[in-house]
Amino acid sequence: MKYVLVTGGVVSGLGKGVTASSIGVVLKACGLRVTTIKIDPYLNTDAGTMSPFEHGEVFVLDDGGEVDLDLGNYERFLDIKLTRDNNITTGKIYQSVINKERRGDYLGKTIQVVPHITDEIQDWIERVAMNPVDGKEGPPDVCVIELGGTIGDKIFSSHNDSGILDAGDIESMPFIEALGQFSYRVGPGNFCLVHVSLVPVLNVVGEQKTKPTQHSVRGLRGLGLAPDILACRSTEPLEENVKAKLSQFCHVPVSSIINLHDVTNIWHIPLLLRDQRAHEAILKVLDLQFVGKVPREPKLVEWTERASKFDKLKATVKIAMVGKYTGLSDSYLSVLKALLHASVAMGRKLVVEWVPSCDLEDSAAKETPEAHKKAWKLLKVNTVYILEWPLEFLISYAQPFEENLHFRVQRVYLSLEALEIEVFREKFLLQNMHEKIMFLISAFAWGSKTHMGATMRLGSRRTYFHATACKSAKLEDFTVFQVNPEMVPEFEKAGLSFVGKDESGRRMEIIELPSHKFFIGVQFHPEFKSRPGKPSPLFLGLIAAASGQLETLLQPSSNIVNPNPMPRFPIPKKTIYHAKKPLDSLVNGYFANGNVIHT
Repeated sequence: MKYVLVTGGVVSGLGKGVTASSIGVVLKACGLRVTTIKIDPYLNTDAGTMSPFEHGEVFVLDDGGEVDLDLGNYERFLDIKLTRDNNITTGKIYQSVINKERRGDYLGKTIQVVPHITDEIQDWIERVAMNPVDGKEGPPDVCVIELGGTIGDKIFSSHNDSGILDAGDIESMPFIEALGQFSYRVGPGNFCLVHVSLVPVLNVVGEQKTKPTQHSVRGLRGLGLAPDILACRSTEPLEENVKAKLSQFCHVPVSSIINLHDVTNIWHIPLLLRDQRAHEAILKVLDLQFVGKVPREPKLVEWTERASKFDKLKATVKIAMVGKYTGLSDSYLSVLKALLHASVAMGRKLVVEWVPSCDLEDSAAKETPEAHKKAWKLLKVNTVYILEWPLEFLISYAQPFEENLHFRVQRVYLSLEALEIEVFREKFLLQNMHEKIMFLISAFAWGSKTHMGATMRLGSRRTYFHATACKSAKLEDFTVFQVNPEMVPEFEKAGLSFVGKDESGRRMEIIELPSHKFFIGVQFHPEFKSRPGKPSPLFLGLIAAASGQLETLLQPSSNIVNPNPMPRFPIPKKTIYHAKKPLDSLVNGYFANGNVIHT
């Protein structure tokens, strides 16, 4: 097993996750099987209870793991399926060590950070790295590890106010020590360290400054890790004399200094790595340069075409994103990526208008009238993707738009149930909304009233189509709250069609209004399954409907929706409704990934 460690210095937010993902793409394009691990030094067991303002969205894996958004980048870039064990946190490591101590595994020894915590980290990495994530048998060839946090910060204390001690985040120290030991544990030729750093330009002098990177590398070396490759972030391409200076003071060959300057879209990053021969530098350190006697060369034809296509898009599709956390776009990263993948596939340039949900409240009309007016205007003229709103507001949202027949809505969270309540209460106001394009996603299904972490129905499930002529089935050929089964017949009489259900037939997963142009509600999260080359079908349908291409997309001859259909599965022969019986819970988790089986 070969390991590539990606660390970051100077400041956070440099793009370590995209860099690690792009390194994985290049290595995979060289014919290697790649897996990834993300190390988050925080004490939380997982990201499930963290505010989106803290670390962005919570990405949900097939096994129900609630993890850092970087694992979403890994899955999208590499088209792999990771598990919760691929995300290591301080909380998980300490919990594992404490559990072993309670069982007596340490035979009465005093438990210490070194060696017990550091050994646990190394054992965890070795164990998880061997798990295949690409659907094939056998262990991967390379494991790309991203260490969260920064290295090279100055620590000031009451005893030392000079700031001469270079170190990283305090929480990162056990991991840095463990990874230093790990590099010796796996031996030369099996470990490559890529350090991502910043080369800023001061506006006053207009010169690219190398000192921050020099300090960061010095701090890294002082902690027992020596970089093999420098990945330098900058706004413009690095000048040759700057590379020479970095090489001299950081003790890294010029050929191993990679410049990751700003680009028009992140799909160019793997191409930057390829063009600067980063794969040669990495493969040389890992002793993987050749297949037999033939040098490995990355095959990135699809990536090149996709990046070029993105840059050439002219026609736009506008989406007004309404949400509580609009101040940080990473809070909705997977949704944005799913919309982007679908937009590119449909030949449209995505334009996002952010609308804070608080600006749409009645109270905002008095407190911030201009913002209130602007927010509602955006909703009336754009395709709208509602992310978070109070349930009572979702239920009554339609009334202000009865006069606007071209208002298009996509809702996320609490939405499937909100639609049903709205339809039932308003006697199907929908006759006034015939042209509206709607796609709803529901998220919350709480399983505990006392705890927050991992109490929802998490993970990937199968959904069986009970109607083959619906839009959802045509689009999905390849892949909190619940609906009361006693009420389903009433909703169906009123015009709703429950086209997708779970294997028991009692849990409603997909609903449609057949009489409408695009009115779909789902109980899972299809955005987590979207990939750059394989956009989520439901998001594809939404963008197609918003850009007037839905009919073309739904044609059997269309190769956009279903290039590689999966085999069809029969619907389990079980009673659909059990009004007198309580619903059986499957497992803790919600439909995060929306696997759908067409029948």
